[in-house]
Amino acid sequence: MSVLVVGLSHRTAPVRTLERTAIAPTELDKVLHELLRCDNVAEVMALSTCNRVEVYALVETFHGGLTDISDVLARQAGTDAGELYEHLYVHYAAGAVEHLFSVAAGLDSMVVGEAQILGQLRTAYGAADNAGTVGRTLHELVQQALRVGKRVHAETDIDQFGASVVTEALDDAREVLPGGLAGRRALVVGAGSMGGLAAAHLRRAGIGEVVVANRTPDNGARLAASLRAEGVSASSVGLDALAGHIAAADVLIACTGATDVVISADLLAEGLAGRDAAAAPLVVCDLGLPKDVDPAAEDLPGVRVVDLATLQRRLSGTAGGARVQLAGRIIAEEVRGYLARQRSAEVTPTVTALRRRAAEVVDAELLRLDSRLPHLEPAVRGEVAKTVRRVVDKLLHTPTVRVKQLAATPAGSDYAEALRELFGLTPQTTAAVSDLKTAAGLTTAAEVVAAADASQAIDTGQSTMDGENR
Repeated sequence: MSVLVVGLSHRTAPVRTLERTAIAPTELDKVLHELLRCDNVAEVMALSTCNRVEVYALVETFHGGLTDISDVLARQAGTDAGELYEHLYVHYAAGAVEHLFSVAAGLDSMVVGEAQILGQLRTAYGAADNAGTVGRTLHELVQQALRVGKRVHAETDIDQFGASVVTEALDDAREVLPGGLAGRRALVVGAGSMGGLAAAHLRRAGIGEVVVANRTPDNGARLAASLRAEGVSASSVGLDALAGHIAAADVLIACTGATDVVISADLLAEGLAGRDAAAAPLVVCDLGLPKDVDPAAEDLPGVRVVDLATLQRRLSGTAGGARVQLAGRIIAEEVRGYLARQRSAEVTPTVTALRRRAAEVVDAELLRLDSRLPHLEPAVRGEVAKTVRRVVDKLLHTPTVRVKQLAATPAGSDYAEALRELFGLTPQTTAAVSDLKTAAGLTTAAEVVAAADASQAIDTGQSTMDGENR
C-alpha cells in the first residue's frame, strides 16, 4: 500500500471549478465514507479550503486508487471524471509525502507562507479521525506534516513574507478607498475562522467600526465582543438586516462558507440605493468558496469586487525569496528523514521473525539434547543453553543491526527481502509477528508503523506519478 494524493487547487483549476468541487463541512463525513467504501482505499482524509480540495488516501494500487478518488471528486463537482482530469494533480508515495509537507509549510498556498493551512490541516485530520476513516499510516504522516509546518515557520519566518488572503484582499480595498481603511466602516458577513481573521486584520488597519452579520447570532455576538475588547466599535446583526448595513459600509467582507450565494446583486443594489457611487464606493471582498456574492454584483455602479479569482491572477507566479528557499531545504531534509524511518521500520518485523526463528531452533535443539542425555546435570544443561544462545545472538547481531541500517537507504526493502529469502521467512510469518506484537501492546512507535498494513505505506521514494498535470 502507498499514500496517494489527488487534488485540485488555485494553481491548476479556475475558481469556478474549485467552488463546484469544494466539500462543505456538513458534507465531509458523507464524502469520507464514500471514499472509504471504494475498493482500493484503506484510509482517507480530505482537505477542502478556499484554495484547494485534496484527498489523501492509503491505497491498494495506484491506478485503482486514482480512478476511485477521481470518480468521487467528479460526483462532488457534478461533472464526469474526464472533465475534471485536466485540473487534477496527483502525487504518489514519496511525492505524496513531499507535497503534504509543502502544504503544511504554506509553500503551496496562494499567499506563500500563510499559517492558516496548519489549522485547516489539523481540522481536516480531526474530521477524518472522528469519522473513523484514518488509521496509523495517515495518522503518523499528518502528525509529522504538522511538525514540519511548525518547524518551517519557526526557522524561516516565512509567514512574514506572505500575509493571508484577507490581507491581500484588504490591500485592494486600501487602493480603492481614499485615505485607506482607517476610520472606515466594515461589514463582515460570516463569523467563522475566516471572519475572525478578517476582523483582526481590520482592527490592525485602524478600522473605525465593524458590524458582524452571521446566520447564528451567538457566533456573531462573540466575534463582535472580542473586537470591542480590543477597542474597536463593533456590533452584531442577523443576515436579515444586511441591506441596511450595506448602505453604511465602506468595505464588505463575505466569508460564510455557505454553499449558495448569500449576498445577491439585488440586495447590494437595495443597500446602495441613493448613495453617491463616485464619492462613496463600496469594496466587496468575497472570500467564500463557493462564492458568497452574486457575480452580477461586479456590474453595479460604485461596487468594486475583490474575489478569489482576482487574488489568483494577482498572486500567480510570485517568488518566495530566501525564506522560501530555506523552507524548501528543510522540507527536503524532513522528507528524506521520514522515508528513511519508514524504510527502517519496515524491516523490524523481519528482524523480529528471524530472532524468533532462531530462538525456536535453539529450544528445539535443547529439547533434543534432553532426550539424548536425560541425566545431564541441570547446572551443566543451563550453561550449555546459555552458551548456545550467546553464540546465536552473536551470529545474528551484525546482520540484524546492519540490515536495519541498510533499510534506511532508498533500496532498503531489497535488504529485508534478502533476509527473508536467506532464512526462509515468508511475508506471512513477518506479518504474523507484527500483528502478535501489536495485539499484545508490546510494540514501539516504529514497530506500529511497520505492522502489516502500514509496512509498505510509503515506498522507497520511487514516484509513479507526480506533477501538476496528468
